[in-house]
Amino acid sequence: MSQQMPFQIASPTPAVKKLLIINLTIWIVFLVIIENLILSQPYITMYFGLIPQTMIENFFAWQPVTYMFLHSLNPMHVLFLIYYFFTGIGAALFYLLGVALVGMAKGMAPIVYTQPVVGASGAVFGILLAYGLLFGDRTIYFFGAFPMLAKYFVALIGAIEVISLLSNGLTGAIANLAHIGGLVSGMIFLFTYTKLQQTRWKKGGDTRRKLKLVVNREDPKEPKYWN
Repeated sequence: MSQQMPFQIASPTPAVKKLLIINLTIWIVFLVIIENLILSQPYITMYFGLIPQTMIENFFAWQPVTYMFLHSLNPMHVLFLIYYFFTGIGAALFYLLGVALVGMAKGMAPIVYTQPVVGASGAVFGILLAYGLLFGDRTIYFFGAFPMLAKYFVALIGAIEVISLLSNGLTGAIANLAHIGGLVSGMIFLFTYTKLQQTRWKKGGDTRRKLKLVVNREDPKEPKYWN
């Protein structure tokens, strides 16, 4: 019987990978480290962000291009990149752990031990989970014909992966275990991130009762960012 190589779908193109790396590198090196920790003023943002006045009056012609690679210091703007890599790596580790456990249980290495797994669908399944949690009440048409809420769609996809894994084991042509690993990694990330945010809010106190309307309190010299 010929061996089938497990594979994963929706692999990002080299251009997409480069864009992810470039955006994350620029944010960490130039904004978080250089502008925030070294420079006394936000010069990088002022020169390379898109500012209508400097674009029109000083003709900073590079700004329509460079502004796309800048983000505010709020990590939410690059959280997607971090989440993508976390779920992709998590899917790989989950797959490796599963293969190792099966090998130890059977006393011999499974067929897939020497076969490559490629692609990004582990991370894609993580993103799918996040979509189902954040936009669970939106309608999705399964197979383009059957409407269902996004949260049920994601649950159904997860169930299909589990059933496929139980039916085919690790010998199928699709690495279902890595897909499940992406879902599990996504749940771990989102649960941990939520807990950390809740802890930070508790340490800062409940500010909801302290909120008040403040008018014209902004420093006119403070740069403003839109993203």
